[in-house]
Amino acid sequence: MKLPVFVLTSAALTLAALSALSAGIPTIQKQPFGKMPDGREVFLYTLTNASGMEVKITNYGGTIESIKVPDRDKNYADVVLGFDTLEGYTQPKNTSYFGALIGRYGNRIAKGTFQLDGKVYHIPTNDGPNTLHGGIHGFNSKLWDAKTMETPEGPSLTLHYLSKDGEEGFPGNLNVTVRYTLDKKNGLHLDYSATTDKDTVLNLTNHSYFNLSGAGNGTILKDLLTLNADNFTPVDSTLIPTGKVESVGGTPFDFRHATEVGSRINENNEQLKLGHGYDHNFVLNRKGDLTVVAAKVEDPNSGRVLEVYTDQPGVQFYTSNFLDGSVTGIGGPYNLHGALCLETQHYPDSPNHPNFPSTELRPGETFHSTTIFRFKTE
Repeated sequence: MKLPVFVLTSAALTLAALSALSAGIPTIQKQPFGKMPDGREVFLYTLTNASGMEVKITNYGGTIESIKVPDRDKNYADVVLGFDTLEGYTQPKNTSYFGALIGRYGNRIAKGTFQLDGKVYHIPTNDGPNTLHGGIHGFNSKLWDAKTMETPEGPSLTLHYLSKDGEEGFPGNLNVTVRYTLDKKNGLHLDYSATTDKDTVLNLTNHSYFNLSGAGNGTILKDLLTLNADNFTPVDSTLIPTGKVESVGGTPFDFRHATEVGSRINENNEQLKLGHGYDHNFVLNRKGDLTVVAAKVEDPNSGRVLEVYTDQPGVQFYTSNFLDGSVTGIGGPYNLHGALCLETQHYPDSPNHPNFPSTELRPGETFHSTTIFRFKTE
């Protein structure tokens, strides 16, 4: 049996619509969010489930703009960093990819170069000598086609984008679909799929910044983090993996048991110095198992808990090391360590490391991946 999902527009919230919201019926609301330079209209979609959790997503960059969840006292707060206008996301100062869909290749590719089928490809560099998050004009800056629907799990938004052959130097016409579904148990599902007409490389992720105390409300250094990872991939001075896979045992990277994020962040450790904090890929145990928690964040202040489930082999743990208060979004200025990211992914620079899990996608194949962000209280 399908859930009755009301699709609303901002033009008029009718008495029937308001009654649906107050009755705890899942809803999807669509409202204007600005215009692209070529005049195309951008929209913001609000998904609400029966328990009152609310997720806002814009089809500009497939960006998660807001997630509102309750604390232990049932007070709601927005727990991701974002902006309340399109201009916030397009401003030159926004180089942090807040909440965005990342592609074609999430994370870094060394020196903007990789080889595939004997051919060398050169892609634009935008992070020192390297390519970061798809290049200069990645998926985070594209306008995606959007479709809302009702599903047995809850309200859902499906976004589609055709990345044409040669875009940012990547081969193949790549058809990408990402479906966001807000379920009954305060879980946000991100289901990715893609096909190509040429051999290519692909690494899709979401770049949400989480602060479970509320966006702009202090740092995440007292949060307790658990990562289901025995190993991580150390990096060089430009944050490119060295190719080694090393044990977290006996290092500040051991989060196999709940540990304060900030308890070791300032230790005299070469990898922490290179990352200016944590900005590393962790090799997940139980790869591909969506029934196992890959990462867990607990905020003692609010009682909010985030559990991350994924079928990807890695997760990039990042402690917003380059936020400096110069950017103001929903909740105020965004400061150093004001949020953390858990980017589910394949490993950075995989095309240049044959020992890493492959990110190649070929014609006739379909890429599928799922990540779930589930919110609870304790």
